[in-house]
Amino acid sequence: MIFYFSGCGNSRFIAESIAQELQEQLVFIPEAKRENRFEYTLAEGERVGFVFPIYSWQPPHLVLEFVRKLKFAKTPEYVWMAVTCGDNGGVAEKVFADHLAKIGVQLRADYCFQMPNTYVNMAGMSTDKPQKAKRKIEKAKAHLPEVIANITERKSVTEMRRGIFPRFKTNVIGKGFYKWVSDEPFRSTDACISCGKCVSVCPLQNITLEGGRPKWHGHCTNCDACFHHCPKNAIQFGKASVGKGQYYFGKV
Repeated sequence: MIFYFSGCGNSRFIAESIAQELQEQLVFIPEAKRENRFEYTLAEGERVGFVFPIYSWQPPHLVLEFVRKLKFAKTPEYVWMAVTCGDNGGVAEKVFADHLAKIGVQLRADYCFQMPNTYVNMAGMSTDKPQKAKRKIEKAKAHLPEVIANITERKSVTEMRRGIFPRFKTNVIGKGFYKWVSDEPFRSTDACISCGKCVSVCPLQNITLEGGRPKWHGHCTNCDACFHHCPKNAIQFGKASVGKGQYYFGKV
């Protein structure tokens, strides 16, 4: 069984690729949360995986909230995680392992895939140039067989890309980031064509159309799926995202 979260498709691609090879069941975390599906019965010896992006050197808090409520009929013997990040993930695996430990589950392996940047909500942060994004995806695809083999063999592996000052990034900057996360700066411009794409791609179902324009309802995780999928680039995050490129996995 693989629990996953994805906004712009990077983590979904990793989760689906692994699930297909290992014939694992996929559980989309936001959907499971909405339906209050927190209790799971595993087959004998069944592996459990978690796949999600790194936000400001931490696991997304909606993922941690889900984990805190998780209940397994029998404690899984082998649990792994795979994360996607633009550059590095600090000590995000330690944060995730601590949350698993609180429900009596041990993290046995962590994997890290560098994928194209998606965060555009701050000055100086933008998407990767197309060639760089392509190289990251190709490298991630090449790494998948090794990861799948390790999971199959139930190896204990640590692959997190920590970067410099990893504890400071995760424990100080990351915590500060989540105090700042808000959907209030999101707006639509006159280029909006009322297509509703932003509504359909929001993983948290946080957007509705009112008067033909998107309205955000305060339950945002800043995944930026709405920004990147807008066919007219009509969604902006204040002034921070203006003029920045769009990306989602599979975008032509």
